Amino acid sequence: MNRTWSRSWPGAHGAGRILSLALLAVGTFAALAEAQGAGQGGTPRPNIVFILADDLGYSDLSAYGHPYNRTPTLEALAQRGMRFTQAYVASPICSPSRAAIMSGKHPARLNLTNYLVGLRTDSLSRLLPAPFAHQMPAREVTLAELLKQQGYSTGIVGKWHLGEADSVAAFNQGFDYDRIIGRNGLDYYNYSIKSRNREIFADSGTTYLTDKLTDYGVEFIEQNRERPFFLYLAYSAPHVFIVPRGDKLRPYMQTYNRFGGKYNPYYAAMLESLDDGVGRILARLRELNIDQNTIVVFTSDNGGLGIDELGPVPTSNEPLRAWKGFVYEGGNRVPLIVSWPGQIPQNVTNDNYITGTDYLPTFMEILGVRTLPALLDGRSFLSTLRDPGAPFDRGAIFWHYPHFSNQTSRPAGAVRLGNFKLVENYETGKLELFDLGSDIFERSDLSGRMPDKTRELHRLLLSWRQEVGANMPIPSPAYRPER
Repeated sequence: MNRTWSRSWPGAHGAGRILSLALLAVGTFAALAEAQGAGQGGTPRPNIVFILADDLGYSDLSAYGHPYNRTPTLEALAQRGMRFTQAYVASPICSPSRAAIMSGKHPARLNLTNYLVGLRTDSLSRLLPAPFAHQMPAREVTLAELLKQQGYSTGIVGKWHLGEADSVAAFNQGFDYDRIIGRNGLDYYNYSIKSRNREIFADSGTTYLTDKLTDYGVEFIEQNRERPFFLYLAYSAPHVFIVPRGDKLRPYMQTYNRFGGKYNPYYAAMLESLDDGVGRILARLRELNIDQNTIVVFTSDNGGLGIDELGPVPTSNEPLRAWKGFVYEGGNRVPLIVSWPGQIPQNVTNDNYITGTDYLPTFMEILGVRTLPALLDGRSFLSTLRDPGAPFDRGAIFWHYPHFSNQTSRPAGAVRLGNFKLVENYETGKLELFDLGSDIFERSDLSGRMPDKTRELHRLLLSWRQEVGANMPIPSPAYRPER
């Protein structure tokens, strides 16, 4: 496959780039020969365990203050690491968000702006949704491929959701070990698991999916304990259907009436299984004595689902506005916990904002890799991992969702720069401006009182859409305005 390589860290010049490419090639072979080589600062290359929940809301974890859901493992992980309060995804929908994590590029640049089979329209709208790619392009250089070049074993377990054809499947995008959810992917029983696009396991209603994915995650770790590894553990939980294990449900039913929020006990039981799975992964790392040299990242692919899309409403993203599918905070702000023993502070909160494209360059900076694929949108946040109290300027981050979602959202885009966030409705052209420093609820629209700031951010959003070649909704020929 053709891969484009050109980006270097700031300060590299033409000759330096050529030298960096040569050194990268040499380093690749050296890494394969000496798998336990050094990363940044001469330290051993850390293992990377990236755990991605599906549709987990910002406030769903006890580590984020939830009074009802029980997630003690993740709470303990936050105490041993860093909890981010302003972590974002690059898109409020799953496939684009996952593509951003894997590629370090914004979904709009990839033309992958909706989930793969998202074709919803609105016959009453003046717009049709934007055409989009239904897979991540095979030419993209993924995080897994980059880590393989550094001598890592790479494994994916769970949800890929970036293309089914062999050319774009996970096993051709850098993953040596793949255990992918196959048929009945929305269910937690009667599903299948594929490897290299062939079914290797079929459940008949006895093995809970979250537990099975954890089994595979543990297996990968055990098989690769002797060399640096990257495990991308992409759980399907707590995505609808809301199907818990029966033995997890009783305590939540018993305590349901103690909470005014009337939280969903089935959803809470699913989260407990997810938390148990993370616990098993962490326990195996400790048992193998490799936990001290392992980076663990836990986050979500987008905000929680706040409507009854396929059954009862799963969750609430309060105090944030809206939910999955929306470019408001409830669709884009997610929990993020990072642990790296001895390398980043423990039991601290990080209030700086980062986004989903930023993981790839961060991991590459940790490994001292200076030459990166061209046209990356991500920026390393290693400096704020090391010192969350030091000044950190992420710069502008963008969202672009030119579609009608299953979750009732309409085509829209947004930009955040500093504390200010602008939201644009693509159907009406309406602009909203919010100061997230004082209004994370996005209740107070400041566009009328701050026209200069509104114009500034709108120009920034328009310029960015042009720069990345963002796909836009198109006029609907069937639209007839009311007279």
